[in-house]
Amino acid sequence: MKTVKLIQGKQNGDNVIIINFYANETLENHLIQLKELNRDNSNGKFYIKNTGQNLNLVFNHMRKINCYVDYTELKQKQTDKPKKKVKLYLPPIDSLNKQNLDRFRKWLEEKRLSPNTVNTYVEVTNFFLRYTILKNSRSHSRRLVESFNYEFIVREGKSISYQNQCINGIKKYFLFKGIDIGSLNLTRPKKEKKLPVVLSKGEVRSIIDATHNLKHKTLLSLIYSGGLRIGEAINLRIDDVDSSRMLIHIKGGKGKKDRYTLLSGSFLEILREYYKQFRPK
Repeated sequence: MKTVKLIQGKQNGDNVIIINFYANETLENHLIQLKELNRDNSNGKFYIKNTGQNLNLVFNHMRKINCYVDYTELKQKQTDKPKKKVKLYLPPIDSLNKQNLDRFRKWLEEKRLSPNTVNTYVEVTNFFLRYTILKNSRSHSRRLVESFNYEFIVREGKSISYQNQCINGIKKYFLFKGIDIGSLNLTRPKKEKKLPVVLSKGEVRSIIDATHNLKHKTLLSLIYSGGLRIGEAINLRIDDVDSSRMLIHIKGGKGKKDRYTLLSGSFLEILREYYKQFRPK
């Protein structure tokens, strides 16, 4: 019996079904009659876009000459596709945990943590408390935290940075509740240390030159020339710019630390132009 084998392949970026067979004039002439088929000029193989409808077309066409169609490899490839992840559903928080969460927020604010840190810790703790409701658990054990870590963070593909934030937030909540975190031995995973992708001066100049909105251009020039974080740039005041000494005073940066950074002469020109047009307060 004449036989063709169907395999999965790529053609011009599309998933295709490639029809393989030993050199046979009868098979070749018969395949040419199927108008939907394409042919690769480099190797002479027939192919068609990988869809269920096209697979049926090939089957029905080859049956006309009593040809056996082997599609075991194609079927195997399709069944090997990863299963769609089932998203973890967390129930809404109950009134008791909501009260604890509100008190936890005030406790963090009393510690004078930054608003961003407070919001982050409260958010991740909210997820953890909802997870305890899902698991119907009243004890905050190490096993429960590890289970939360795997199901909510690792399996969901969240980043190591987010995982560290969750562990930090849970640790703070345990301290707030008077739970001994030393016995739980909650450790944070090490972050990857990757070298940053650094733009050349020419590339940075191209970005700034292509920015025609004056406010946007001023902001980009500021964070690049002065090495400011975005929050530091947004919170900058007029009297923080010392043009006589060509310095910028950064107040309350990361870790609540002040510092000075250099004021670029070319940036000062853009800044003055921005000031004349927008008159910021």
